[in-house]
Amino acid sequence: MTQKIAMWSGPRNLSTAMLYSFAARGDCAVWDEPFYAAYLQATNLPHPMAAEVIAAGEPDPQKVATLCTQNPPLQSLFYQKHMTLHMIPAFDRGFLKDLTNAFLIRHPARVIASYAQKRESPTLADLGFTQQTELFDQVAQMTGAAPPVVDSADIRANPKATLFRLCTRLNIPYTDRMLTWPPGPKPFDGVWAPHWYNAVHASTGLGDPEGPLPTLTPELQRLCDQAMPHYDRLRKFI
Repeated sequence: MTQKIAMWSGPRNLSTAMLYSFAARGDCAVWDEPFYAAYLQATNLPHPMAAEVIAAGEPDPQKVATLCTQNPPLQSLFYQKHMTLHMIPAFDRGFLKDLTNAFLIRHPARVIASYAQKRESPTLADLGFTQQTELFDQVAQMTGAAPPVVDSADIRANPKATLFRLCTRLNIPYTDRMLTWPPGPKPFDGVWAPHWYNAVHASTGLGDPEGPLPTLTPELQRLCDQAMPHYDRLRKFI
């Protein structure tokens, strides 16, 4: 039986680097943002490359949920990089009980500064913070325990120790193979990679410790202030 790991984060959270990290293990199938096409089909939001994402993906959320719970061939792990904002209220979340759910967080100032470079005038809903705490609470209620939480700042500061701790929480073996990967696009990248993945395509690992927090415009700082309580709350569960 394959262990199916669903990692829930917002955008610009080091989520693609974590996808690459798990893919580098050698015993892990991966899936990049399974619900993206269904989310865009349902919301009709003007995301970059929206038509291409819908055409390349599965727009039926129930079919996506079923695929998330199936076993890929010849692999003991199945890592799914999920965006919390994609899990809109209209989508049935019953499949979560069949997955090992974990949560990847990042300081809102860093998320917002990075996101605003790729898509103008983000809203709180675009960033997934409120959806993340909602999903966290739902998973905790389903399982009777707080699911694992990992902060991208800790990953960048000490990748080996943080990944070892995460693997322990997930009840899977740690391997140093998770620390590096070859540069360039990956065959499992989503079709949206040309717009979003420039930096991670240039990377060969989880990077160096992050510097000072970015300075935000007054408008973006107000957005950061709205997101901070959600980040602070999940940070307590690390």
